[in-house]
Amino acid sequence: EGIHDAKHNIVHHIEAQNGDPDKAFTEAEHVFTGDFRTPKQQHAQLEPHICITYYDPDNRMVVLSSTQVPFHVRRIIAPLIDMPIKDIRVIKPRIGGGFGGKQEILLEDLCALLTKQTGKPVRLEYTRRQEFTSARTRHQHFIHYKIGVKGDTVTAVELKLIGDTGAYGSHGLTVSMVGGFKGLTLYNAPDSRFICDVVYTNTPPAGAYRGYGTMQELFALEVMMEEIADKLGLDVVEFKRKNWLKIGEPMHMAKKLGEGREGFDQSLATSGLAQCVDIGLKATQYYEKRERYQKQEGKIKRGIGMSIAMHGSGIAGLDMAAATLKMNDDGSFNLLLGATDIGTGSDTILAQIAAEVLGIQVSDLIVYSSDTDFTPFDKGAYASSTTYISGGAVKKTALAIKKQIQEHAALMLKWEKPEELELRDRKVFAPDGRSITLKDVALSSLHQMNQHQIMATESHLSYVSPPPTAAQFVEVAVDTETGEIKVERLLMVVDCGRVINPLTAAGQVEGGMAQALGFAHCEDTYIDDKGQVLNAQFKTYHTYLADEMPPSDVIFVQTDEPSGPFGAKSVAEISIDGVAPALVNAVHNAAGIWLHHLPLTPEKVWKELHP
Repeated sequence: EGIHDAKHNIVHHIEAQNGDPDKAFTEAEHVFTGDFRTPKQQHAQLEPHICITYYDPDNRMVVLSSTQVPFHVRRIIAPLIDMPIKDIRVIKPRIGGGFGGKQEILLEDLCALLTKQTGKPVRLEYTRRQEFTSARTRHQHFIHYKIGVKGDTVTAVELKLIGDTGAYGSHGLTVSMVGGFKGLTLYNAPDSRFICDVVYTNTPPAGAYRGYGTMQELFALEVMMEEIADKLGLDVVEFKRKNWLKIGEPMHMAKKLGEGREGFDQSLATSGLAQCVDIGLKATQYYEKRERYQKQEGKIKRGIGMSIAMHGSGIAGLDMAAATLKMNDDGSFNLLLGATDIGTGSDTILAQIAAEVLGIQVSDLIVYSSDTDFTPFDKGAYASSTTYISGGAVKKTALAIKKQIQEHAALMLKWEKPEELELRDRKVFAPDGRSITLKDVALSSLHQMNQHQIMATESHLSYVSPPPTAAQFVEVAVDTETGEIKVERLLMVVDCGRVINPLTAAGQVEGGMAQALGFAHCEDTYIDDKGQVLNAQFKTYHTYLADEMPPSDVIFVQTDEPSGPFGAKSVAEISIDGVAPALVNAVHNAAGIWLHHLPLTPEKVWKELHP
């Protein structure tokens, strides 16, 4: 039931169109096509899926889980184990990585059911092999682009996609719709079409994975744009600059391709893309190297490539988060968050947002997150939403607390206009220079004057999803005798709005580039004709190790996104979107070959070099 074509294993069929692409292709001066294939990448997080369940002294079910979505876990397992939601408590402790792979319920229902049946605590943990076979992977995509060009303008784009969802339909619809939306919006041709089949195969199921469809389609699109510029004799950077999405432009496919439903109209409010590209060109000496590499001799050929990328910040009109702040006797605060820190540092970032509003230090906040009994609701850690959506909730809550502090301090200072009082350095200042500490306000409000608890809870939802933008640069050395590629440098120049925490933001970009490099260069899941995984261990599934990574640099171009907390946009997924096409483009610059099938193993490269 609900399967589009069960006879042919097609679980979803998606079509969306803007304008009249057939007419635009007919009128185009040139029409280019290309076919691409991406790998079935594993999440490879250090901590496997693990869950512990037990009854607490009040006979309530406690689920301790390595999850990105504790509130979804509670909601979904309740009917499965026939228990009311009020009798289930889900706690997310510190966990060792997720990347989208812990966005589903894989163990929690089984553990809870066993605890219910036996009355005993239950612990279940995946082995590494089970992570490869029974958890989730990135969707393998088979991509066909058709692009019409008139002069140096992209006038029409058609994207045909086959999405391999594996044995189950998990995230197959939404990953493909996101890929279609982003794959047709980066250059935002007025006449565009998306046609997609999501298919079942006898392979481990695919699911949510950082990049979520966008990185697959941008790989193909950015290589196609490079090829078109090469064939037409155009400067590839200027060709892209002429055609990329500009500030104020409506995104033609935003409403047609929401996530599993109709989306919302979107336009680009802020973008530092031009600055990102220009800074990257200068930092890498891109043009000088491209020219120099045309005259190389010997078996080792060097090359440099670039790509651009655009992502999103949460799911428009869907992602909602809430936050609670409570003032303590000493002027410190409890910050309660449903937001799920999965190693991204979001607890720190959200505390920074509250501290900025309240004029205090991060150390003045006690952060507690991801406990369905004690923290307010949050959809979870996915879709690059935490800083933007959960941060919006924290800022609203902090502003509500600030207003309460101003009102009580005005009584203490006998000041008529509370809004004129300023919070800074853990104090409240009146315009006449008098001040009282936040500790004074806390003690007074709790124990002395007009006694009450200074406390607030606020929620945040956004109907826009502002895109971060970036320029990715990759430098390589290609051994033309063996097909081996050595990546010598990665540089990403990123506009993620106002950077709340430069250290954690840079870590996100560096980690994203490392994952993307594995996707592009060496990672794939090999499966026999019976659907069995042949390389279900790290010994045979090769991810980039720390000592194998090339020098990786990050530069931030800051813009102020009006809808984001203190101007912030997302950074978690934009970092993974640009490496693959920039790597392919660098190999072409070095060796003159185009590669459309990832990862770029020595065998594939050698075959193209020696047809």
